[in-house]
Amino acid sequence: MSDLLKEIIKKLKGKPERLELPGNPRYQPDSLKPYFGYDNIARFYFDVEWALLKVQAKLGMIPLGTDILLTDDTYQVLRQKITTTLEDAIERAITKHDIRALLMAIRHFLTATRMRLAAILARWFHVPATSYDIIDTARTVAYKQAFWEVSFPALLKLISSLKEKVVQFSGIAQIGRTHGQHAEPITVGFWLATVLGRVIDIAEHLVAREAELTGKFSGPVGPYNCQVALGFEKKSQEMFGKSFEELVLAELKLLPASISTQILPPEPLARFLLEFTLLSGALGQVSRDCRNLQRTELAEVVEPFEDTQDGSSAMPHKRNPISWEGIEGIYTIVKDEFHKVLDVIISDHQRDATGMCVMREFPGIVVLTQHQLETANRIIPKITVDEKALERNFAINKHLVLSEAIYIVLVMVGYQGDAHELVNRTLVPRSQISGRHLIEELLLLAKEKPELKLGSVVESTSEELIDLLKRPEDFTGKAEEKALEVAKRAEVFLEKYRQEEV
Repeated sequence: MSDLLKEIIKKLKGKPERLELPGNPRYQPDSLKPYFGYDNIARFYFDVEWALLKVQAKLGMIPLGTDILLTDDTYQVLRQKITTTLEDAIERAITKHDIRALLMAIRHFLTATRMRLAAILARWFHVPATSYDIIDTARTVAYKQAFWEVSFPALLKLISSLKEKVVQFSGIAQIGRTHGQHAEPITVGFWLATVLGRVIDIAEHLVAREAELTGKFSGPVGPYNCQVALGFEKKSQEMFGKSFEELVLAELKLLPASISTQILPPEPLARFLLEFTLLSGALGQVSRDCRNLQRTELAEVVEPFEDTQDGSSAMPHKRNPISWEGIEGIYTIVKDEFHKVLDVIISDHQRDATGMCVMREFPGIVVLTQHQLETANRIIPKITVDEKALERNFAINKHLVLSEAIYIVLVMVGYQGDAHELVNRTLVPRSQISGRHLIEELLLLAKEKPELKLGSVVESTSEELIDLLKRPEDFTGKAEEKALEVAKRAEVFLEKYRQEEV
């Protein structure tokens, strides 16, 4: 068997590492390869095994003198030699078990150092653990590190960029839209602030959900049998006042689940990945908005177009919103990937092998969302708006869009009829023909048809309000104020994490 192992190692020697991430290679950011790149997966397993060995040394459970081998240099040398490809090859050819294959590789490389006592120390790896103490805990470490070192900084950058655009465009009038139809006026900053608000909410929830991610070291089935019966637990409590599980997980900067079976409870990771799915959806929302606002007939938003970029393979004049389309399309993949998370919430006796292969795909949710984040962060700082297009589109129905205000004014000043009906059936058709503002049609109607008793309505409406109803571009309510409120909230959020970095 030793010869077969050496043959496997020799065959793989010198081959480039495999760092592909889950999913289509087109959507795999390099930034996440240290965490979810294929050959790095087994290295996180090794990290947990190493933490376990360090705790055994602290407790004086490994043979005397072997602890001198537990140096950072030894750790780095061994970790670099461990790859998931090697683990796979050993598993298929020898062990038919992934963690046993990992242990075989670790022990081989440790003893190959020819350090004194290395062979003795090698026997203590994985004592007293079960496979999913290692795998579930290692996954948690990878998710948490990837979040704080890659995804969260990208999310902060997105929030910062959106905040700047919200402030920049906070007072620029834009026609509101619902159901694809012109509605009451808003501002460009308000539109972007609605997305920014969603992103901040998700960021806050992601931080909270990340804090709930735990590890486990509870053994097969979960009741810590060998740790209790063989003295690991007693020694941990006597020497450090903590459980053996707490000590091991503390080496990895983790807390333990309150209770676990052979696997971790699935809900914390599911909630964490749900927030990534919601973030993917929020990015899909701003992308849908932007690509619709880039339509030829709207052209309110302008996406940056590189000097060497081609818009179409057939029609050179086109500037397709390909980046926004890609971001929105990826949300379709992410939401379907989350179905896999829900599929493995249940298992036979809270532990069977049907979910193992499925869970290997879970990082794909983070990978795809990170691709969206990095694409959005490339585009959003450069987007601009065409104010002439905004004014042109606003002008199309500016005489109609204050219909709600007109009918409410009628109610407030005591009009006895059905105010909504009057605006809908009488004022709107007149305004559509004349192009005059609804308030102007109301004033004319009051003179033309005194039997409608609109004179008192007109007399009760202040000149200031009548003038405002003739200027729908100024009838934006609290749009600018709300936009700036959200921008301030973003600044507070960003400042909090700037201070924590310091």
